[in-house]
Amino acid sequence: MNDSAFLDTNILVYAYDQHEPNKQQRAQELLADGIEQENLVLSVQVLGEFFNVVTRNIPQPFTSDEARDIIGTISILPVQEIDLALVNRAIDTHKMYQIAYWDALIISAAERAGCKMIFSEDLSDGQAYHEILVCNPFTAVP
Repeated sequence: MNDSAFLDTNILVYAYDQHEPNKQQRAQELLADGIEQENLVLSVQVLGEFFNVVTRNIPQPFTSDEARDIIGTISILPVQEIDLALVNRAIDTHKMYQIAYWDALIISAAERAGCKMIFSEDLSDGQAYHEILVCNPFTAVP
């Protein structure tokens, strides 16, 4: 999977939240391309955060069953599990880069999965963490 990219929660949320149609379209394109190319990776953390956001924090929340169905669909992508070794790597990453633990866990999951890129709106666009480049796919979206 050396050409694979990791998908952060916010990108996944935009793919299903109709509140920002331009970002939704871009996120859906990214997700569809990743599924077709088989080069996107998720993590258990991303799926959990996605569930929480789309059932509670968007203007038109999904029901728990709707969110579960979406998770079932997108889980055709590889899903990186979280274990104690990954938690420890995230703590080291947090200390090294002085970033939030949850962001460090995303980076550590991407690293373990062999990803070269993380698609994220929250992490610093263009920043590299452990040689994994962060790309904000919305930088050119109005």
